[in-house]
Amino acid sequence: MSVSARCLPGSAGGAGCRRRRSMRRVTLFVNGSPRNGKVVAVYGTLSDLLSVASNKLGIKATSVYNGKGGLIDDIALIRDDDVLFVCEGEPFIDPQTDGRPHEELTGSHTDWLTLNVGGRYFTTTRSTLVNKEPDSMLAHMFKDKDAWGNKQDHRGAFLIDRSPEYFEPILNYLRHGQLIVNDGINLLGVLEEARFFGIDSLIEHLEIAIKNSQPAEDHSPISRKEFVRFLLATPTKSELRCQGLNFSGADLSRLDLRYINFKMANLSRCNLAHANLCCANLERADLSGSVLDCANLQGVKMLCSNAEGASLKGCNFEDPSGLKANLEGANLKGVDMEGSQMTGINLRVATLKNAKLKNCNLRGATLAGTDLENCDLSGCDLQEANLRGSNVKGAIFEEMLTPLHMSQSVR
Repeated sequence: MSVSARCLPGSAGGAGCRRRRSMRRVTLFVNGSPRNGKVVAVYGTLSDLLSVASNKLGIKATSVYNGKGGLIDDIALIRDDDVLFVCEGEPFIDPQTDGRPHEELTGSHTDWLTLNVGGRYFTTTRSTLVNKEPDSMLAHMFKDKDAWGNKQDHRGAFLIDRSPEYFEPILNYLRHGQLIVNDGINLLGVLEEARFFGIDSLIEHLEIAIKNSQPAEDHSPISRKEFVRFLLATPTKSELRCQGLNFSGADLSRLDLRYINFKMANLSRCNLAHANLCCANLERADLSGSVLDCANLQGVKMLCSNAEGASLKGCNFEDPSGLKANLEGANLKGVDMEGSQMTGINLRVATLKNAKLKNCNLRGATLAGTDLENCDLSGCDLQEANLRGSNVKGAIFEEMLTPLHMSQSVR
């Protein structure tokens, strides 16, 4: 380089050198972190430097410290090639000590950790995350240093992409062993987080808490008043769906119950006296102990229903149009059907053991395979009835209106 080009006092080159010496550059780090620094030029005021730091480091810079923890409040104090640490209002953290993992300083695993869960910060100890549930995901994440390669944000907090609202009760449970959930927090959300992190002991607590928080199921029987309200809102020939409903002990006497679907309904101990059950579906319904005296049962379907001990005295099963009532496979043990009109009724393979059928009209009835043991059939009309394969052991056939032909009963 020639002498004329050198920076000599009074020369133009000397002025350029002074300008270059007046421009300072510094290296900026986030408070407590010796990594991911940014080299910037220092100019203007301290506020200008904080603005640049905020932009470069992605934080809201409010103060600057030198490497020894001294607060810089005047830009004139900054020298060229200084290393500065930018804070967001928190105290200075020495990266040479506080930034190192605690186990490097003390050899223990009880150091403090900061977790960034869905943008919210939680500070806890390694022992809290590891000791209570050693087989959980959190324990495996923080039991050994860098075993999972956990990612950290600019503050050094470990990033966890989960819901902070649901994570907080889990962290508190790991701290003190009690499930405490604030109002407005959905227990189902906490349960899903517990399952995700594998906190097995907490899962059981949450399932019990969720079960206890559910309103009790109402299994109380439907009252007459409630059912009448349903009936009034339904056309008489529309099939009202009452399948599986509980009417136990209800007074449904003298009501128009035509075409109603009572399949598998609980009608035990009901009062159905004088009710109109024409073409009703009572398949597999429970009618045990019920009173159906003088009920209209034309075309009724009672397949496999349970009417044990029920009273059906004076009932009408006979439909002039020829539609036959079907009680195939029904349990009619001990029923009292005295004086009932049952022309053409289907009682195939039904159980009528110890039943009272005195003075019943069973003309043309199907009783094939029916259990009629000890059944009182005195005074019945069994003309053209089919009793093939039926069990008539101990059955009473006194005062029969028509003779019983041997071809009708073959065992």
